[in-house]
Amino acid sequence: MSHSVKDEITLITGASSGLGAGMAREIAARGGHLALCARRIEQLEALKAEITAARPACRVEIAALDVTDADAVAATFADFRARMGRLDRVVINAGIGRGAPVGKGGWAENRATLETNLIAAFAQAEAAMAAFRDQNKGHLVVMSSMSAIRGMRGAMTAYATSKAGVAAMAEGLRAECLNKPGIDVTTIFAGYIRTELNAHVPASKTPWIIGADKGARLLVDAIARRPATAFVPRWPWAPLGALMRVLPLPLVSKIT
Repeated sequence: MSHSVKDEITLITGASSGLGAGMAREIAARGGHLALCARRIEQLEALKAEITAARPACRVEIAALDVTDADAVAATFADFRARMGRLDRVVINAGIGRGAPVGKGGWAENRATLETNLIAAFAQAEAAMAAFRDQNKGHLVVMSSMSAIRGMRGAMTAYATSKAGVAAMAEGLRAECLNKPGIDVTTIFAGYIRTELNAHVPASKTPWIIGADKGARLLVDAIARRPATAFVPRWPWAPLGALMRVLPLPLVSKIT
């Protein structure tokens, strides 16, 4: 069953490709409106043209944005709100998947991952929550990962750390908003969904992977329900997530 996002204004960061672009297409198909930002403005322009051609009633605003520039994040979010009148939802989606084993000369890659996926996510949350507090309503969606459940080894250590960090950030904001009934905070623990970030990873290393279109549909289904947390897709990641929390570390290392 599709859940309604009709007439809602959703801001998505990292929207030029992958899950961001997929969610944008799915929200437009369900009657929502979009504020899309990413570094690659040419791809955003192409996505806007595609969506508005298919969905003329969908309003799409775009902006170039590097989320690691906190001042630009604040200004871009405020500009989107001014242009569109309000922000109903912000999806913190921008991220990178690079990384290297700690202590093997990969500090630059690990630092970039932490700065983009965690520090920049705080800047996006700051800008989003400022708008929501002023409006007394809004929905913050934080894209985390199954890798946030337990520490990951090797090249995944920095990525898993960043995704655990944003999950903790979202939970803190959710706790703060318990007495603010108009503001919801959702953490998405995403499983394997095929995107350009993982296109090079063989299927043998990504069990239960699903395609991008199905992934986008399931993500928007989950987002529209406004849950505190959601595993996407639910099977097998919800039960596997519960199992991962209690397994001894040597076993976790074998399955991840």
